[in-house]
Amino acid sequence: MGRVGVLLLNLGGPDQIEDVRPFLFNLFSDPEIIRLPFPWLQKPLAWLISSMRAKKSQANYQQIGGGSPLRRITDEQAQALQKNLQEKGKDAHVYVGMRYWHPFTEEAIARIKRDQIEQLVILPLYPQFSISTSGSSFRLLEKLWLEDPSLERLEYTAIPSWYNRPGYLQAMAQLITQELDQSPNPDNVHIFFSAHGVPVSYVEEAGDPYQEEIQHCTELIMQTLNRPNPHTLAYQSRVGPVEWLKPYTEDAIKELAAEGVEDLLVVPISFVSEHIETLQEIDMEYRELAEEAGIHNFKRVPALNTHPVFIDDLANLVIEALETPGLQLASVMHPKKQVKMYPQERWEWGMTTTAEVWNGRLAMLGFLGLMVELITGHGPLHFIGLL
Repeated sequence: MGRVGVLLLNLGGPDQIEDVRPFLFNLFSDPEIIRLPFPWLQKPLAWLISSMRAKKSQANYQQIGGGSPLRRITDEQAQALQKNLQEKGKDAHVYVGMRYWHPFTEEAIARIKRDQIEQLVILPLYPQFSISTSGSSFRLLEKLWLEDPSLERLEYTAIPSWYNRPGYLQAMAQLITQELDQSPNPDNVHIFFSAHGVPVSYVEEAGDPYQEEIQHCTELIMQTLNRPNPHTLAYQSRVGPVEWLKPYTEDAIKELAAEGVEDLLVVPISFVSEHIETLQEIDMEYRELAEEAGIHNFKRVPALNTHPVFIDDLANLVIEALETPGLQLASVMHPKKQVKMYPQERWEWGMTTTAEVWNGRLAMLGFLGLMVELITGHGPLHFIGLL
């Protein structure tokens, strides 16, 4: 076996307040995040959205210390994984490649080439596969492989998802148990799984297996936990006017409060690191909403970060991948279903599901255009005297 490397893939996050706007621009420039019928609209729309959302996002990051801890935590995960692999007799170097901020995936690939890695395991830090997370990173890697013939010598195995790993499930169950056991009535605590949402069209039209994997993951964690607690699965962090996976986290919290739930334990099921959506969205926004609705005992399970059982299981997963290589990027793009990646969508006229989705997207563009015109005081509506 030649020189071995592991590439950890993650979203990335702004390190400081000044990074927020360019980070958002990179995020919304990705066609797997916002799908448009005309690719040339992608960057202008990304500029518009990042400009409009920058101030609010900066305020949110100020609430958690002025930047995202995601890079620091991912680096710690990489170091812990590398140490664990060495203890198991595998001399592997672990690299971090972020999709939307430093260190970018392209930077990680450059270091992998520099270090003359010969065998690589590509491991997304997303337990469940989605077009908008692992899929987006795999698409970028496919592009890099096509553009650089020297990468053809690199033998690699890509892992699409790993939510059903025994170590991951056990680590999650341990964290939940620790929080439950601190409650005076642990069996009465309602366990609330909150996953990052995706548009419904990703699942129904593009074949994204994300919803299926999230639901299965929730069931497996509850089985591993083996406690009598009731539980709920909901989805957070939606943006834009199109329909996202339901129930929405904020709606589900209100409904549980109306049913008389007093003790709520939130489990961030699709996140393995603390970041803006755990530290600010869940810990601050959803906590405030829950307390206003009447849920006064609101707790959250911490993210896995460098939980030893979790890291040990990732190391075992890497070793298994090294021993059975061969799953290529083209394969992981279409895991359980025929996943359609942008721009392989077909325009349809008439009252079809696809047409309705596009109507929503075009309506969003129109709305954003109107907002910009109202803010700037310039545009076609002002020109013809309607504003």
